[in-house]
Amino acid sequence: MAKQILSGLKILVTRPRDQAVQLAQKIAQAGGIPLLHPLLEIMPVEHSAPLREQISRLQAVDLVIFISPNAVQYGMAAIAASGLPAGLKIATIGPGSAKALHALGINQVIVPLEKFDSEGLLLMPQLQQIAGWRVMIFRGDGGRELLGDVLKDRGAVVEYVTCYHRSMRQWDAGELLNADLLTVTSSEALGYLQQMTDEQTALAVMHAKPLFVPHMRIAGLARQQGWLQIFLTEGGDEGLLSGLMAWAGNRDTVCKG
Repeated sequence: MAKQILSGLKILVTRPRDQAVQLAQKIAQAGGIPLLHPLLEIMPVEHSAPLREQISRLQAVDLVIFISPNAVQYGMAAIAASGLPAGLKIATIGPGSAKALHALGINQVIVPLEKFDSEGLLLMPQLQQIAGWRVMIFRGDGGRELLGDVLKDRGAVVEYVTCYHRSMRQWDAGELLNADLLTVTSSEALGYLQQMTDEQTALAVMHAKPLFVPHMRIAGLARQQGWLQIFLTEGGDEGLLSGLMAWAGNRDTVCKG
């Protein structure tokens, strides 16, 4: 019976569609009803010449960092023609991206052990003495500059590589409000969700629903926006699923009590 702990709960999954499938399957296996509403649409870069030029210089690079599973997917697709140079160090900020790299046969990956973000990666011993290193950071268009700034402060030469674009998906706010629980995995997606629900009554309804997020930075933004029930989970699909199931278990206990 425990595996059906999410029985009947409609759970909004807002990840890009390619990353949402496994979480949706796990929610369904636990009895929940996943509602797939990707808030971000991921697309390859339109003009690939700059990307190809940067990849042509990988032989001179010491370290490549993939910011996300999308960066792995689109970055490695672009690299495939030439391949990764021997001896190139590979790093990423979370287990999802590391898993995507492992699936491509890249097993030696520098990845945080606990804190799955830029700050966590910067704590890794392999990234402390990097003066003179050339570093490429594969990511989407825009994003936080903390990782690159700190690596520069440590003496590295840092170059950002835009290998995909993000854009906002449009949904009917009524569909979003149909969910019992919501999951959001990035601050950008949470901002989009707020924009899509700009009518005050709808915002009040949405902000009263339980929101599950895997990072304190997203939780902080949610508090600023006015969410009333914010649940911080561990990272990755397993972290989100565990948080959802813990909430459902507590709810059942309260109801039975």
